[in-house]
Amino acid sequence: MVGNGDDGEPAGTSPAEEVMTTFSRHHFGSSEDTADGFSVTIIENMKEEYGLFVWPCSIILAEYIWQQKSRFTGASVVELGAGTSLPGLVAAKVGADVTLTDDSNRSEVLSHMRRQCDLNDIKCKIHGLTWGVWDTQTFCLCPNIILGADVLYDSCAFDDLFATVAFLLQSSPSSVFITTYHNRSGHHLIGFLMVKWGLKCVKLLDGFSFMPSYKTSSLSGNIQLAEIVLDTANGDEKKLM
Repeated sequence: MVGNGDDGEPAGTSPAEEVMTTFSRHHFGSSEDTADGFSVTIIENMKEEYGLFVWPCSIILAEYIWQQKSRFTGASVVELGAGTSLPGLVAAKVGADVTLTDDSNRSEVLSHMRRQCDLNDIKCKIHGLTWGVWDTQTFCLCPNIILGADVLYDSCAFDDLFATVAFLLQSSPSSVFITTYHNRSGHHLIGFLMVKWGLKCVKLLDGFSFMPSYKTSSLSGNIQLAEIVLDTANGDEKKLM
């Protein structure tokens, strides 16, 4: 089951959408064939304007959550720009209280997120959250961990994204934003905006450095994982490259 938001009931799937729908299965455990973990099935929609694919950044962030599962058990987690929601679903599977969010203007994506939860029998809250726009539900969010997979792709949205991240971190000062992203142009802007919004990077990893070998063959790109917190005191800071 999945918790209801204020954005309506799940919409039906048209015949055209069904033709473009595929399913992918993602296992989390010591190896692909062992039963010591679990699998999550994701519905992917090939409609170009939806972008409802499982991107490499989502797979890498989801694996990191699995490997860091003790941090997530019992935590309050918000995933920004969740889309297909793989990282958030994995967080819920390891015991987190998860709120999945995406643009409040994209009702088809919010409905898609409900379908993901139903398919995997995972209970998550669904919330329409447009970066840089505040509503009552957003003010009520107090996450310990904020997730974002490939949310650093459109430089026009960076300022609103970091404003939202800073607000959520301030609502729970010990919280952290964990994000995976492709190295692209525009990272000087990211550094500037992190300073503007009082944020700092405290951990930076090569996204492939912790991935099991059987998962890396289908992935490509220069992907990094960063952990970002409020810059409340002087200390060691990693530079996003």
